[in-house]
Amino acid sequence: MIHGTWEPEPAARWEDAFLAGNGRHGALVDGDPEDDRVTVTHHTLVRPNNAPADTAPPGLAARLPALQDALPAGDAIAAEAFTDGRPLRWVQPFHPGFATRVRRAPAAGALPVRRSVDFATGVVTGVCGERRSEVFVSRADDVVVQYVTVPGPSVAIDLDHRLPGAPAGLAIGRGVATARRDTVLTLCARYPDSPLGYTGVTLLRTDTGRATVTAAGVRIEGAGRLLLLTRVRRHEGSLDPDEEAEALRALAAGDGPADPAAVHARLLARHTALHGAAYRRVTLDLGADPAERALPGSALLRRPASPALLERLFAAGRYHLLSSSGLLPPRLPGLWTGDWDTAWSGAFTTNANLNLQTASAVAADLPEVTRAHAALVEGQAADWRDNARAIFGARGIVAPSHTDGTSGHTYHFSREYPLHLWTAGADWLLKPLLDHEEATGRRTARTSALLAELAAFYEDFLSRTGPGGRIAIVPSYSPENRPSGGSWGAVDATMDIAAARHALRAAADRASATDAARLRELADRLPPYRINDEGALAEWARPGLGDHYRHRHLSHLYPVWPLDEINPYDTPELARAAGRALELRVSEDDSAHGHLHRGLIAARLGDPARTEEALARVLTGDYFHASLMSAHYPARDVYNADAAHALPALLVEALVQSTPDRLVLLPAPPARCPRGRITGVRTRFGARVDLTWSPGAYRAVLRPDRDARVELRSPAGTTGLVLRQGEENVVCS
Repeated sequence: MIHGTWEPEPAARWEDAFLAGNGRHGALVDGDPEDDRVTVTHHTLVRPNNAPADTAPPGLAARLPALQDALPAGDAIAAEAFTDGRPLRWVQPFHPGFATRVRRAPAAGALPVRRSVDFATGVVTGVCGERRSEVFVSRADDVVVQYVTVPGPSVAIDLDHRLPGAPAGLAIGRGVATARRDTVLTLCARYPDSPLGYTGVTLLRTDTGRATVTAAGVRIEGAGRLLLLTRVRRHEGSLDPDEEAEALRALAAGDGPADPAAVHARLLARHTALHGAAYRRVTLDLGADPAERALPGSALLRRPASPALLERLFAAGRYHLLSSSGLLPPRLPGLWTGDWDTAWSGAFTTNANLNLQTASAVAADLPEVTRAHAALVEGQAADWRDNARAIFGARGIVAPSHTDGTSGHTYHFSREYPLHLWTAGADWLLKPLLDHEEATGRRTARTSALLAELAAFYEDFLSRTGPGGRIAIVPSYSPENRPSGGSWGAVDATMDIAAARHALRAAADRASATDAARLRELADRLPPYRINDEGALAEWARPGLGDHYRHRHLSHLYPVWPLDEINPYDTPELARAAGRALELRVSEDDSAHGHLHRGLIAARLGDPARTEEALARVLTGDYFHASLMSAHYPARDVYNADAAHALPALLVEALVQSTPDRLVLLPAPPARCPRGRITGVRTRFGARVDLTWSPGAYRAVLRPDRDARVELRSPAGTTGLVLRQGEENVVCS
């Protein structure tokens, strides 16, 4: 089993529940036949925790010139006072909505249980004897669908808000209405001390049997089939559940028979037409042992050296990334949580985590993820303008490093985490959109406009001059580190230099001749990177600011990955210095994102040994739950999607890399992958690649959708390729 996973028992913890989602609604499916729980989530479910005035960016622009004087003059801690005095404020925390529960009396004898998830269809199945339950979240109709056959002679069904961490002051209202074969269950929740709340509505349809209203919900006796259609909506004030119920009835009515089996089949076909086509675009086959492929996921996780494990984690990561991307891209926990107490608010952290999670979107051909990413960026652009004006007194845009998806204002910062000083975020968030445009060959006006605004910010902000007439970036911040000989807010962080240079040059490529010349001149005046006394690319280009190597982030290697500015082919000296910086870096807390970030950089540098090391750390560190969703720390500590979603990106980068004018085959194949086949990889010059490799041999088939001239680098050497639209091109050794 490559394109799915299974377990021989129900989930004992919500973290082990199998997952489904459509990028809006999410579902965590426990698979217990006696208490069949489906926890419903939605990207919009965030708990209010701040007054509107508390979420405005700090008004510091009038004080910026004094800070820009003090830091270069040697006041190393000047930035620590650059604040409006507010305490650290967290963004609104993501939380689950409720669980639909289908309960029956315990069976007389213990029957084997098998729960599984099919990545290609998005269907989570639980089987126990004759009883079968199927759950999917429709990408076509935005509804959580559960279909149960032979549920038992008598089952109780309700919507349960009593999930771990739910606030005691959560006001709950319920409703049950039955008519013929339909029952509508409603749960209305109001957040404590807030006009905001959310409403869940489930339409239950049976094929036969009798319905009896209970204190909690409804009891169904004598039914052979059950169909549950569920949606949840966050809202202000009241929401009419009858309208939501009517929409679900209309969906169930459709154009054909209205019995549960027919409605389920119709909704499933509409869903799989979209989900399956997206999921199947890229596949990885490492030639694993069929016996190991057949193992349940929990058993396979105990075999970290198995190619079958890597195949399944690649497939699972791709499935979970697709399933959590739609209205928004994935949060820190993707689209799922079973607990109201989500780490780091279950938010979007844009200084590494979101960026790593979505890193495979272009190469692994998931434009659904890129569209979700663009929705986050474009939906917050007005707030980014507020950040630029309030903090820096500048035109243009500045992205926050932490957002709940509703506000793009920078208000989550503190002395130790001066995230309001970080100016590189917008460039990192725009980079995937630029990569997507290169892959498709089509530029969008919205991305071009945002890029122009980012360039305008840099024109206003880069007003200080340092040694030799070079621009000094001040203040400057390298997430989430501080230099020796300085404080967190410093001067000329390498990441800030790289982001500014990339943004200005990318904007120049789309500007008029006059504007382009001005932007390129500004980019050329940025400081050069510095190689420190240990031969490593320094995290701060400013002399006197020393490196702090024990840290999980690798912000200073931004020009290596995700940018292509430093690479072994065009800038070999800087690439060696970047490799030395990677060698010296030590993760202080074993964060999974740190290991995957190291691996992506190693792959870009053509370093298979460190690529393998990064994979090994993640595969042997007990980072994965039975659900194949990952954790932030070893020993499955803190539910977090970073490793699950970033692992496919690392494998793609190790096998196939591209720029608009270069293709690199097998740049850093891990030792644990001596042979295999990857299909459908999308390049930034408009071709898709199928690659087969084995020791000493490879064969790549390129299918271009436009003409291109590219440099090919492979184990066989370097050559040029001329590609013609629609004509296959085969290269091999």
